[in-house]
Amino acid sequence: MSFAPSESTSTLIEAALDAGALKFGTFTLKSGRQSPYFFNASFLSSGALLNAVANAYASVIMEMFNIPPSSLSGAADPPANLPFDVLFGPAYKGIPFAACTALVLSTCHSLPISVAYDRKEAKTHGEGGSLVGPPLKGKRVVILDDVMTAGTAVRGVLRVLREEGAEVVGVVQLLDREELGGGVELQGGEVSAVKDVEKEVGIGKVKCVLRARDLLGWLQENGTAEEVRRMKEYREMYGVKDM
Repeated sequence: MSFAPSESTSTLIEAALDAGALKFGTFTLKSGRQSPYFFNASFLSSGALLNAVANAYASVIMEMFNIPPSSLSGAADPPANLPFDVLFGPAYKGIPFAACTALVLSTCHSLPISVAYDRKEAKTHGEGGSLVGPPLKGKRVVILDDVMTAGTAVRGVLRVLREEGAEVVGVVQLLDREELGGGVELQGGEVSAVKDVEKEVGIGKVKCVLRARDLLGWLQENGTAEEVRRMKEYREMYGVKDM
């Protein structure tokens, strides 16, 4: 099966390759799986790349909540029925994505969105605590993360936010690897890690900017036969079957 990525998707993939964020080869993941590609969002560090990624996140968020950009751009007052209040960036890679996306939503679409994030280690002086940003009790939160493989990290963030009294209304990931949850022992399958997270957040509330199938489609047009073969074999072994 061929997955032809859109022009904008291909441009983002090529920018990630140029920056060293996306690499094809042989990589061992935390799950123990041997992957033919690896995505390290920390290499998306230039202003131009962060701007491109933030705009991509913003587009997915607005589509997810059916917010028409043309009607809001330049508006003097924010919409009365805004469906979310805060963008949450899990430490560390999610922090710049949340901050930059909030800037895009504010400057380009007049959406008054706040930003929050967590610390890897709780602060014991000053204001203390493990979270930074506005009080989250009663707030509707969208989580922005970099890559979802098994969904373990996102579920951990969900637990923390709910303990703070927040309502998580969406999750947007930069790359969905479209794999089953679990480790190396899980092969093939029927339900993706995304579907597992949707059980907690809501159907249709876990979205992504890029998908593994987009990477395969790009390789089919631009990569080598060996790269395509290895990607297909990996997807057959660990990829979801509900696409």
